[in-house]
Amino acid sequence: MHEETVYWYLGNMTFNARTLVMTWIAIALMLLFVFLGVRRLTSGKPGKMQNILEWVVDFVGKLISDNMDLDKARPLFGYLLTLIMFIFFSNMLGLLPNITFNAFEYFHVETAHLNKIFEGDSMMSPTADINTTLALAILTIIIVIVMGIKHKGIHYFHHFIEPYPVFLPIHAIDMLSKPMTLAFRLFGNIFAGEVLIKVILMLPGIWVLPGIIPDTIWLGFSVFVGAIQSFVFTVLTTAYVAQAVSESH
Repeated sequence: MHEETVYWYLGNMTFNARTLVMTWIAIALMLLFVFLGVRRLTSGKPGKMQNILEWVVDFVGKLISDNMDLDKARPLFGYLLTLIMFIFFSNMLGLLPNITFNAFEYFHVETAHLNKIFEGDSMMSPTADINTTLALAILTIIIVIVMGIKHKGIHYFHHFIEPYPVFLPIHAIDMLSKPMTLAFRLFGNIFAGEVLIKVILMLPGIWVLPGIIPDTIWLGFSVFVGAIQSFVFTVLTTAYVAQAVSESH
């Protein structure tokens, strides 16, 4: 569990320092992955990292082509590619042992502020913070509305009163519920996974062979859940945009 929360302040804004630092780490890992994938870019026999990166690019491209016209979705491709990789790396961070805090102790780093940020047996997933998932969800809905207006103009808002104006409140609730469900689904799954891993690690005898087995099984399941959640968030984003730019609802 995260015993103490460290906050940073900027004017009237308050930031969770642990979430912010872990977000930077996730971004750094994502950029490193992309750099390694394109470092020796070739049209001949690609290396392993280029193969993996090309698979991710093809996967996102197929996801878009299965839901909407590629010409309409071209501006969306970069966002979806970044989104699925960022969420995946963020989800995986909480499954890693916290060697950073241990390094601080080993080298006798006396910066209490840093020790509090990296305190704990494991790292933290930025997506285990509702603020991160809600920010991603709001950004997704903004993109949905922008894409809808771009392709339909002001007529995009006409579907709010279809088939009759009395349906306006229902459509408004539907629009507001989309970012909420996106945010809470991702947050709930990742946060629950981190909590259960910490509970398993606290069980007596966990470091003997019988205890390692349940921890390994749950860790593997958490990797699967983290990958699935990054996929689900990206699929739903694609579906929402496809609905917004389609000719009819």
